[in-house]
Amino acid sequence: MTRLRPVAIAVSLLMFGGSAFAQLQLTPQTADPLAKTGKPPDKPVKTKTIKPPLPKKEAAPPAKSAPAAAPDNKAEAPAPDNPNVDLVYGAYQRGMYKTAFDLATKRAQENKDAAAMTMLGELYANALGVKRDYGKAIEWYQRAVDLGDREAMFALAMMRISGRGGPTDSAAGAKLLASSAKLGEPKAAYNLALLYMDGQTLPQDFKRAAELLRFAADAGNPEAQYALATFYKEGRGVEKNLYKSVRLLQSASVAGNVDAEVEYAIALFNGTGTDKNEPAALSLLRKAARQNSAIAQNRLAHVLVYGMGAPVDKVNGLKWHIVAKTAGKGDLQLDEALAQATPEEREKAQAAARKWLGIK
Repeated sequence: MTRLRPVAIAVSLLMFGGSAFAQLQLTPQTADPLAKTGKPPDKPVKTKTIKPPLPKKEAAPPAKSAPAAAPDNKAEAPAPDNPNVDLVYGAYQRGMYKTAFDLATKRAQENKDAAAMTMLGELYANALGVKRDYGKAIEWYQRAVDLGDREAMFALAMMRISGRGGPTDSAAGAKLLASSAKLGEPKAAYNLALLYMDGQTLPQDFKRAAELLRFAADAGNPEAQYALATFYKEGRGVEKNLYKSVRLLQSASVAGNVDAEVEYAIALFNGTGTDKNEPAALSLLRKAARQNSAIAQNRLAHVLVYGMGAPVDKVNGLKWHIVAKTAGKGDLQLDEALAQATPEEREKAQAAARKWLGIK
């Protein structure tokens, strides 16, 4: 299985390394990527430094937004939006960070606006328009947390867990994630699920992790969709269901999750949980390979070298093998194919690989 990793709107706390949980049929794999440690045997779990989330476009405090219901909490009724809040976020979106800072400061001081406080935390944490100051970022996030802002809860949780601005405090971070998830924050639900999967900060509980992932996936979080797909494939925390797994992979793939693109491509290639569609699979493999997925590069190499559902293109296939091997995805069968290639084919493949890797 490919690692679970963050995407644009969902910043992940943990990242699981490893190879795809599905493979082209000629190279079966039996590794269990979600073993008790939450990682496959070939790569360790990694902890990433978390970038705080961007405030939502409405940038209103929870009472003024309409959060979706979390798995164990009912959504609060929305209140009328404050038209002035968009001025802060609009400046932020345009890169006018100093203006956003000035507007947010005024709103935070005069109106006790939680969303403005969260914005100030974001600006201080990421040195946007002001000098980076984790202490002030934490102060503003905490003030917003005290007013019930779920985005601030998530951002502060990430800082506590990553140890930015102070000692690492995973337990405090987990509590903040739980509070944010209860208020309907999908990113918090996803990261809380990872903690339940990992079983270090929280007791390992795949059923609870699946509930949280389902909430985040239903909210459109592609990383959660991919993670939940692996649960349905393995029957972990949920009843095994390849059809649901592939549907989730499809959704995450459409949203641009590279790991999901690889897994969905393999499902399409093999006809597992979906109709067989080799042209679509090849298109997705090419897309993921160009995004530097070593697994996609390896699978694409097999397809091209051996003409599996596509015309044989040995030079291009061997190029992708060399590129994937450079990234740590070796393959003895393809090594043999490279050794048996003609000197001209080998030279062309190596030249193409060097060009892709930017090596002169």
